[in-house]
Amino acid sequence: MSVGHFEANFDGLVGPTHNYAGLSYGNVASVTNATACSNPRAAAKQGLAKMKALHDLGIVQGVIAPHQRPDIASLRRLGFSGSDSRVLEQAAQQAPALLQAVYSASSMWTANAATVSPSADSADGKVHFTPANLTSKFHRSLEAETSGRILQAMFANSNYFSHHPHLPDNDHFADEGAANHTRLCSNYGDPGVQIFTFGRYAFDSSKPAPRTYPARQTFEASQAIARLHQLNEHNTVFIQQHPEVIDQGVFHNDVIAVGNQNVLFYHQQAFLDSAQKLAEIQRKFGPESLHFIAVDNHQVSVTDAVASYLFNTQLLTLPSGHMALIAPSECQENPRVAAYLAELVTRDTPIRQVHYFDVKQSMRNGGGPACLRLRVALTEAELAAVNPQVLMSDSLFGRLNQWVDKHYRDQLKLDQLRDPALLTESCTALDELTQILNLGSVYPFQR
Repeated sequence: MSVGHFEANFDGLVGPTHNYAGLSYGNVASVTNATACSNPRAAAKQGLAKMKALHDLGIVQGVIAPHQRPDIASLRRLGFSGSDSRVLEQAAQQAPALLQAVYSASSMWTANAATVSPSADSADGKVHFTPANLTSKFHRSLEAETSGRILQAMFANSNYFSHHPHLPDNDHFADEGAANHTRLCSNYGDPGVQIFTFGRYAFDSSKPAPRTYPARQTFEASQAIARLHQLNEHNTVFIQQHPEVIDQGVFHNDVIAVGNQNVLFYHQQAFLDSAQKLAEIQRKFGPESLHFIAVDNHQVSVTDAVASYLFNTQLLTLPSGHMALIAPSECQENPRVAAYLAELVTRDTPIRQVHYFDVKQSMRNGGGPACLRLRVALTEAELAAVNPQVLMSDSLFGRLNQWVDKHYRDQLKLDQLRDPALLTESCTALDELTQILNLGSVYPFQR
């Protein structure tokens, strides 16, 4: 890790109403586990344990607060009225699918919270944030405004951070955030190459597109983010996901590829026009060594990659300078994936270690370690300007575990979502959390 520059990982804290509703068509894990009983307390503790472990490895680690759920305001906007408990009861009786949607646990996937560009790449020398509009799914489209408020409370100093409103709420500018974005660089503080991966062209239906599952990111949205973040053509590459892998359950690019510094780790079927685009990445990266680690289909199939979330691992640079993969235990349990990773760390590449973590509660809802975190490259001065209360420490880890034990249930079934006590419990918990993290009034019930 370069002195004076860091890549911080900000993980989403699983919320007190964590549940499995199977809301994301195209996300195989999410749909497969629909209606299963969840354990919010275990889910939050698994996430916190991963955050603390990365902090202990020397990674700059932060916490992103969950969203208010249920989203009562959205139910009122859709015609339900009366007291909060009456609104919940009406929705449960008349539109149970809507009730499940406004109770979605998906804000834990902070890889979808925003796209972030570091100051080294931006013309004005600031770190830029644009919350994702997530328009492809109703339950996720409810997140953009609160995500923006939370990020502004975390990165508040306008001398260093620039916050943009989310893109227009329209299918043409469907934006899924950092799950379709990665950045390659020699050192975190040096100018890098930002790779925007998209699934379809919104204004040109003649272009290739998936046939079974929806492509959630548009080329036009990716272009707009690059403009907002004051990037230039020399440090941006726009690359299309292969439509066939989307149809195999690869709903975001971070399910099939991950990059860090001078390494791009990806499945051979990840991209369309792969050879041409990888050559463009190399050209824009420059003469320095760049490692393209392609996994062949005969080594790990797309099916195995999706089932194990091999590429939804975090690829991190440790203080030693070597890289490590932070992988879900499902990778260890899949014989073909485990064999591949055991062989990978013996090769002459920067990846030298694999650390396995049990994040089954989040995996069952459709996301692994990389889905849970938002990456932010920072200088020392920028890191000093971050709200210090959101940065992981021994004391914060202990305090958040106590908070979870105090407020979270150890099981939650879908038929319990109509319980008005769950709404009260959640708001009480989140009100206390904003004080722990010094976020101010970021939730609708506080405003």
